[in-house]
Amino acid sequence: MKILNEIKCVFPADSRNEGLARSVVTSFSSQLDPSVNEVGEIKTAVSEAVTNCIVHAYREKKGDIELVARALEGNMLYIKIRDKGCGIEDVKQAMEPLYTSAPEEERTGLGFSVMESFMDKVSVRSKPDKGTSVIMTRKILSDKSDA
Repeated sequence: MKILNEIKCVFPADSRNEGLARSVVTSFSSQLDPSVNEVGEIKTAVSEAVTNCIVHAYREKKGDIELVARALEGNMLYIKIRDKGCGIEDVKQAMEPLYTSAPEEERTGLGFSVMESFMDKVSVRSKPDKGTSVIMTRKILSDKSDA
């Protein structure tokens, strides 16, 4: 699919930056003319992906999160959230509802399920000690046509 526009940003994996990530994606996606409901769902999916990086990827270490958002032809929104943290040993297991790698923390293990419920497609690529990429896509159902 042809890329119509793209933004990339990198920020520290710090909980203060979760709102920044949501704001960046909300502002960027406005060019696709999403509904208020679509914006809310996209923001929630981004929050879950960024929170996973903050809570799970780096644990007690510092690290960065890379966010890429693309407006694609056909009114599609592409979002990639990437870390270079500890990675996920078993992605299939990690994507199971209620699974968490941090049971000692107050986490429900529903992050990937939430992402999947709000986006059309969610794919996760990860390698232990190399990091994780979460790629999400969603067709924006506005009446705005491609420019």
